[in-house]
Amino acid sequence: MEKAPNFTEKPMAIIVNLDVVMAKRKIRSKDLASQIGISEQNLSLLKTGKVKGMRFETLQKICRILKCQPGDILEYSDQND
Repeated sequence: MEKAPNFTEKPMAIIVNLDVVMAKRKIRSKDLASQIGISEQNLSLLKTGKVKGMRFETLQKICRILKCQPGDILEYSDQND
């Protein structure tokens, strides 16, 4: 019988490139936070990847305002590659 994959064996990371996209669009954190309806502090946590998750609603608002795709903001990296 084949062993089921254990996803906890390898460290994985989601890399957040929100600051890069914001810089390309020349939008300040204060302005983006206001437009999506979150605090600047919460936006800062999103930008640094210090959150465990993000609501799809928030991601949708960010993408709409920055005119980008989720893949422009979020990137998966297997740290063992």
